[in-house]
Amino acid sequence: MIKYLHKYGAPRRFYAISGRVLPWSAVITVILFVSGLYLGLYWAPPDYQQGDAYRIMFVHVPNAWMSMMAYMALALFAAAGYIWNIRLADILAKCTAPLGASFTLCALVTGSIWGKPMWGTWWVWDARLTSELVLFFLYVGYMAVQASIEDPRRAAHASAIVAIVGVINVPIIHYSVYWWHTLHQPASITLTNQPKIYITMLIPLIVMSLAFMFFYLTMLLVRARNEILVREKDRQWVRNLARKIV
Repeated sequence: MIKYLHKYGAPRRFYAISGRVLPWSAVITVILFVSGLYLGLYWAPPDYQQGDAYRIMFVHVPNAWMSMMAYMALALFAAAGYIWNIRLADILAKCTAPLGASFTLCALVTGSIWGKPMWGTWWVWDARLTSELVLFFLYVGYMAVQASIEDPRRAAHASAIVAIVGVINVPIIHYSVYWWHTLHQPASITLTNQPKIYITMLIPLIVMSLAFMFFYLTMLLVRARNEILVREKDRQWVRNLARKIV
């Protein structure tokens, strides 16, 4: 298995495959975003209590989900690079971190905007909000370690420790609304129970969530391809590619 991971995880092979996947991923992302925004802003009805203010949910919730999913991906990539010395895994981890930090920051900002009319304040030291803020600092910490070490391999190994240890915060974020009494409501959608929101609100939420997932995939491919070219600039295949472009 490790042999296949190294074989198909070669930067050159990934660059070729990602070049064919990227256009499709970008098109799907645009279609999902346009569809999701239309459904969320125009098709979904106003909430009987929150009115139209709840519509920020269609941006806030997907960002919150992606902040945790991206961190899990970051930790997996970092662990694969640390344990099996897979160069592509280190590259994907490095490229995931700023994307995950962006999702987390958007979740915090949109949550504050939503919280102001609902809770009467922009911020409270609620368990969910605080643990999400800690997640943002974990992303920043990972990127800081990466930036502080010049050698890519040493930087990847050092930052992998931060990523792996920080995984413990992800279940804390998820279960914080059940473990402590918080202002933040529990999840409306779970794998074991029926959704607690109307289908006309659920469909736009799912579409927007898929849009953010494909957006992450698209941007990850773009960033990873650029990072590969930087790291492999002295390889013959990159020089040949540059000659074709010129």
